[in-house]
Amino acid sequence: MNNCKPNMNRIAAIDLGTTKVVAIVGEKTPHGCKVIAYSESPSQGVMRGEVVNIQNVLDSMMPCIEDIQEKIGEKISSVYVGIAGQHIRSLAECNMVNRENHNVEITREEIQRLEQNMYSSLVEPGEEILHVIPQCYHIDDILGQRDPVGMMGKRIEANYRLFIGRTTSAVHTKRCVERAGLKMEKLILEPLASAKAVLKEDEMELGVAMIDIGGGTTDLLVYHDNVIRHTAVIPFGGNSITDDIIHGCGISKRYAEQMKIQYGSCYSDLAPANKTVIVPGIGGREPREVSFKTLSNIIEARISEIMDAVLYRIQDSGYADKLQAGIVLTGGGALMSHLVQYVKFKTGYEARIAKPSSLVDGSCPEVYRPAYSCAVGLLLKGIEYQKAIKESPSVEGASILDWLHIFKRETVKSDAPPKVPKKQVPKVKAPPVPKEPSETLFGRIDKFLTNLDNDV
Repeated sequence: MNNCKPNMNRIAAIDLGTTKVVAIVGEKTPHGCKVIAYSESPSQGVMRGEVVNIQNVLDSMMPCIEDIQEKIGEKISSVYVGIAGQHIRSLAECNMVNRENHNVEITREEIQRLEQNMYSSLVEPGEEILHVIPQCYHIDDILGQRDPVGMMGKRIEANYRLFIGRTTSAVHTKRCVERAGLKMEKLILEPLASAKAVLKEDEMELGVAMIDIGGGTTDLLVYHDNVIRHTAVIPFGGNSITDDIIHGCGISKRYAEQMKIQYGSCYSDLAPANKTVIVPGIGGREPREVSFKTLSNIIEARISEIMDAVLYRIQDSGYADKLQAGIVLTGGGALMSHLVQYVKFKTGYEARIAKPSSLVDGSCPEVYRPAYSCAVGLLLKGIEYQKAIKESPSVEGASILDWLHIFKRETVKSDAPPKVPKKQVPKVKAPPVPKEPSETLFGRIDKFLTNLDNDV
C-alpha cells in the first residue's frame, strides 16, 4: 500500500448488516458517484440491525477495511455508517417562529436555524434524534410550501418528520468505528440510504413504499410528493425464514439457506407440486426428501407475516391510498422466487424489484444487486451531506465566525501612535462660606429673645 496523499474526492461507507458487513469506497465525479472498490465479510455481533457485541463486530469489520484499503492503495480515515433496528421510530413535529420584520425576504439561514432547533426537541430518555426531514412550510395564510426561501411574512410554521433512535445503539456503532481507527462522519438511517439508491424521481413524486428485506429486519420507507412521510423497521427478515425452514424441515442452517435460495418460493400456488429435494440426514441418519410445495408453504407463512406488518405500517402512515407508484422491493431478501407476484396478490399494489441505479458508468458491476442497495445509498448520502456542508454552512458555525470577526476587529492594533491622555488637574474646593450669625442656632435664640423684649 502506498502512502500517497488520500484522494479528497473519495468517500467510504460501511454497512453493518445482520448477515454481512460491506465496506465500500466511491469517488465523486461531475455526473454523480463511481464505486471504485468494495469488500464483504460475514457479520457477527449484530442482531436485527443493532450492534450488540462490539468486539465481534470489530472482528468482522477489520478484514473488510484492510481488504478495501489494499484494493484502493491508500488508507481510509473516515466513513459514513448506517444504523437500523426495531428501536427506530418517526414522529411528526412542527416549529413556529414570529419574524421581527415581515417585509424582509425569508433567507436560507432562517430555514436552517429552524431545522437545527428541532434537534433539541424533547424525546424519551435514552433516545436521540437522528434525522430531521422537512415536510412543508406555512407562511402566514399561504399553506403547504416546499421551499419558503424568498417569500415574505410575519410567521413561519415548519412541519418536520423526526427520526429517532436509541442512544446506546448509536454509541455502540460509533465505538466500533473508532476502535477500528476510523472517524465516523455521520450515522445515516439505512432506509433513507436504500431509498436514495433505488427510487426514481417519478416514483417519489407519485407516492411509493420502499421495502428493504435484509437478514435481520425489513425496513419500510414511504415517499409522497418527493417528501419522506413515514418509516418503520419490522423485526423479521431473511434469517427468520431460514430459521423456519430449519425447524420445519429438521435440517442444518447451511442446507436451509441453500434450499431457500435455490428451491424456495414465497408463493406456494406457483411452486411445483411433484418436485422434491433430498436433504442429508442429521447425525448420520438417512437422507430425507422435502417437497418444493412444503418448502414454499413454510416460506410463504413468514413472508405473509412480514407483509401484514408492512401493510399495517403503511395504513398507519396515512398514505395507503396515495401510493400511485406501488411498492419497490430491494435488499438481499428481495431475490426470493415469485416475490413480486406474491406482493401484488397480497397488497394489491404494483411492485418491482430494484437494484442500485444512481451510479455512473465504470462502477464495480458486483454492486448492481439488491443486496448492496444500502451500502451504495450510504455513499450517495455521504456525497449529499458533503455538498450541503460546502454550499450552506451550519448556522452555529456562521455565528461563531461572526463572533470571531467581531473579536478580531476589537483587538486589532492600529499603526497610529496611541493617544496620551491629558494630565488631570485636581479641582480645589472653595472654602465654605461662613453663615450669618442669625442663621446659626445661637443667632436664632438671640433673635427670639430680642423680639420678646420688644413685645414686652
